[in-house]
Amino acid sequence: MAPVAAAVAPAPVLTSEYGKKNPFPAETIDTLILNGEGSSKETLHLEFSLTGSGFSYEPGDALAVLPVNAPDVVKAVIQAAKLSGGEEIEVKNVGKKLLADALREDYDITALSRAVLTKLAEASSSADLQKLLAEDAKEKLKEYNYGREIVDAISDFAPNGISADALVSIFRKLPPRLYSIASSPLAHPDEVHLTVAAVRYESHGRQRKGVCSTYLADLVKAGDTVPMFIQPNKNFRLPADDATPIIMVGPGTGVAPFRAFVEHRAATEAKGKSWLFFGDQHYTYDFLYQLEWQDQLKSGNLTRLDVAFSRDQPEKVYVQDRMIQQAKELYQWLQEGAHFYVCGDANRMASDVHQALISIVENQAGISREAAESYVEDLKKSKRYQRDVY
Repeated sequence: MAPVAAAVAPAPVLTSEYGKKNPFPAETIDTLILNGEGSSKETLHLEFSLTGSGFSYEPGDALAVLPVNAPDVVKAVIQAAKLSGGEEIEVKNVGKKLLADALREDYDITALSRAVLTKLAEASSSADLQKLLAEDAKEKLKEYNYGREIVDAISDFAPNGISADALVSIFRKLPPRLYSIASSPLAHPDEVHLTVAAVRYESHGRQRKGVCSTYLADLVKAGDTVPMFIQPNKNFRLPADDATPIIMVGPGTGVAPFRAFVEHRAATEAKGKSWLFFGDQHYTYDFLYQLEWQDQLKSGNLTRLDVAFSRDQPEKVYVQDRMIQQAKELYQWLQEGAHFYVCGDANRMASDVHQALISIVENQAGISREAAESYVEDLKKSKRYQRDVY
């Protein structure tokens, strides 16, 4: 009897699912500066290819970017610790690496916190640092942390240096940075766009820089790949009914998701009205996406645009001031069922816009402040008032 041939199992199909645990290396299509020459700001427009990622996103979602630390920042930390960078260390879930490479790719080597200082106190045995971490020194600790980074703490509390293993023990993993997506997938298939302000400043005698913003500004060029994944934001969505009017308040890079909103509504031929409040420092230098907004106005995809350039006149004018100037019409839009969106700085702008919105409702409806606050709260509860603030 002839032997029976063994069944051959089909070859496994190798699939790679990209996401948070396995970021997609997106190719950079283009980067350009949106500000004009003479601006004090450095705002980037970046375009990435998502071909092969399997990613899909909606307007309102965020993009998580995994940066690396800048070479000069890595060098400063190594020098402060009195090390060479050539020491070999163990990185959790990665394996052995040279210290300089690990500091560049794996760790948050800038952000100062109580947790970081507590670990540094253990590594350095600094009595001064122990005093700063005492329960009765909370205000002093807060004051010390303001404007400083880890490199300062190492210099101050471990002046004779620390070992490579002790150094990496104080760091947390380098986290991804989230940015509001500035494109509609219908307008730019297989692409994702960002609007990013490069953060640079000086404090305590050192030049500082935003980890991810300057990674994108200084180290990423067309053709380079950037690790990323999509972070959905279900609490920042266009209305389900495209006939619903929308009011968008987005100064500076806060305009990013509204570029996506307007592009998406143009692509779907939405019937609803749209109104954008945009603000920045100078009309001449800082009118981000100016030509695009003018084209969207001409085509009717954007119904109305109100701008506030704070430094173009003696008194500063902001988006909330423009809202109050247009209070009657803005309230009328709300009464017609408009959804109200805010994106940008949480500390001041979003709070000022919120108070302006309450004042507009109070004055236009002729109701008490308490009733106006209740009206605005109801807008939130019904998801007609959505914020993407940071």
